[in-house]
Amino acid sequence: MNAIMERWVQTCRHELLDRTLVSNERHLRHALRQFELHYNLHRPHQAIDQAAPQRAVPAPLPHAQITQLKVRRRDRLGGVLHEHQSAA
Repeated sequence: MNAIMERWVQTCRHELLDRTLVSNERHLRHALRQFELHYNLHRPHQAIDQAAPQRAVPAPLPHAQITQLKVRRRDRLGGVLHEHQSAA
């Protein structure tokens, strides 16, 4: 379990804390909560086929659909974190 938490802390530092100037404890808690949501719901993980831990693996799309795919980007924490979804 220690190795898992060390990896999460390292990822949090590289993707969030190295890019954010934290002003106080309230700001830090907000930033960590947003990163936790991003990490578990949107961030792709190589170990589980580029899916997020709390989201099912999406079915592969045919090449014809990929070229016409519309993508919507959502920024979290003022643009530090980016989330991408297909626009319906």
